[in-house]
Amino acid sequence: MRNNQKSNLSVYMGAVFLMATSAIGPGFLTQTTVFTEKLMASFGFVILISIGIDIIAQLNIWRIIAVSEKRAQDIANAVLPGLGYILAILIVAGGLAFNIGNIAGAGLGTNVLFGISPKTGALLSGVLAIGIFLVKEAGRLMDRFTQLLGFVMIGLTIYVMFTAQPPVGEAVVNTFVPAKIDILAIVTIVGGTIGGYITFAGGHRLIDAGIKGKEMLPEVTKSSVLAVGVASIMRIFLFLAALGVVATGFVLDPGNPPASVFHQAAGNVGYKLFGIVIWAAAITSVVGAAYTSVSFIRTFSPLLEKYHKYIIVGFIAVSTVVFYFVGQPVKILVLVGSLNGLILPIALGVMLVAAYRSKIVGDYRHPKWMTLTGIIVVIAMAIMGLYSLFNGIPQLFE
Repeated sequence: MRNNQKSNLSVYMGAVFLMATSAIGPGFLTQTTVFTEKLMASFGFVILISIGIDIIAQLNIWRIIAVSEKRAQDIANAVLPGLGYILAILIVAGGLAFNIGNIAGAGLGTNVLFGISPKTGALLSGVLAIGIFLVKEAGRLMDRFTQLLGFVMIGLTIYVMFTAQPPVGEAVVNTFVPAKIDILAIVTIVGGTIGGYITFAGGHRLIDAGIKGKEMLPEVTKSSVLAVGVASIMRIFLFLAALGVVATGFVLDPGNPPASVFHQAAGNVGYKLFGIVIWAAAITSVVGAAYTSVSFIRTFSPLLEKYHKYIIVGFIAVSTVVFYFVGQPVKILVLVGSLNGLILPIALGVMLVAAYRSKIVGDYRHPKWMTLTGIIVVIAMAIMGLYSLFNGIPQLFE
């Protein structure tokens, strides 16, 4: 019994860190530093609001996945035939595009650490990520890998935060009484934490490990909140580190804002630490994006289910090859980024409908407060997602 509890705890923590490290990618690092420079201490308010939205979305989605014992695409197809395929296409397209960016981030990290070219570093990182899914116990190795690098990223960022000596008191005050509010920053940060495939990463991992059913809901609920907590801790420490730097009047390098934070705060040592952090952030996001994206199509065919590990390998290989030979497709990233802003309200909306379909959840009764807050998030994110979409597409043609 004790071994079973220990095994379940390992799976829960694996799901927590798979979701959290999927969120903490190169884009996460860049968004946080850029908005800190723009909003200064008031960015704390953006983080606070985004944490609330993230928790509501995760609570609803993870619980409904667990109690229905189905993956999100199968739930969507049960709500409306064909909807699951549309959701899967959006998730896979976004995951593939952003995975190219993640591979690029891994290449940048190896360049900082070892001086090798970003393309060579990206290629080696891609091979490492592929190797994780070729071993027999791929799920367990993935869990341990994301947990280890998650702790490394947070630990190093805490060190840099202390060396930056941020004005913590000012940050606390502005978190609750902001000097300025930026709606677009909220949309971006929410999207960067639980947008696209990210919000499903942990929920699907639990299903794959057999953690499902009403009896598991207390643990699933705790895991969903903890996952947001881990990603948010990283966001808060990075925000404080960046605030400590920009509060002195230092202007961040627009070509690589997070690198200039680490370098300014801790010198050449900080710059090397940045290499470790961005590599760890990128490679864990590569693993999370590939695993979760493929989990959205593996139930559509017995053949896909049988060979899903090799499809994950192919997903990573394609991402790596595209970056190596073509480079990062900026226009595709902009378009898919805008579309990803709409995935959360669509997915969460579908889940909320599913929560009241007995053929999907049986006799389960979804808490009314979760439904109400979930609806508010759906409406708010749909409005802001459409704003992001119509502001993102024109950039493709400028």
